[in-house]
Amino acid sequence: MQIVLEPIGYVRGGRPTREDDDWEAVEAEIVLDPARFKPDALLGLDTFSHVEVLFHFDQFDPSRIVTGARHPRGREDWPKVGIFAQRGSGRPNLLGVTICQVLCVAGHSIWLRGLDAIDGTPVLDLKPYLSGFAPRGEIREPGWAIEIMADYWTCS
Repeated sequence: MQIVLEPIGYVRGGRPTREDDDWEAVEAEIVLDPARFKPDALLGLDTFSHVEVLFHFDQFDPSRIVTGARHPRGREDWPKVGIFAQRGSGRPNLLGVTICQVLCVAGHSIWLRGLDAIDGTPVLDLKPYLSGFAPRGEIREPGWAIEIMADYWTCS
């Protein structure tokens, strides 16, 4: 089976290179492909505070993709866990997903805060964040995961 995905648009602005932390203040624009979409494809998205962005880590070196277990961020003081028990960019299909704050929508563009994708990243899909899809029940996560996220969204 082959699955073919075409980008709906690209990230413009934000950071030029990938970094591990401090993504909260990063603002970026996603520009839809005008050959595929009319501006009304974004109609109503400005009525939502947040949007889920599905993107492709296209600049990640495929030879570094991980399919088994590793120490998150290479830190041996954190336990070795499988690729599906962490959110690193070296994933089997190089997919990233982030919930971002919507700042503005106009024409073929949406401006966001907190998008942890770099300038030029292909965007595969956008979905409005609906509170009905928030996790139900108690959230459980190991200590290393809480530690890894401590500075992810902070602004240095």
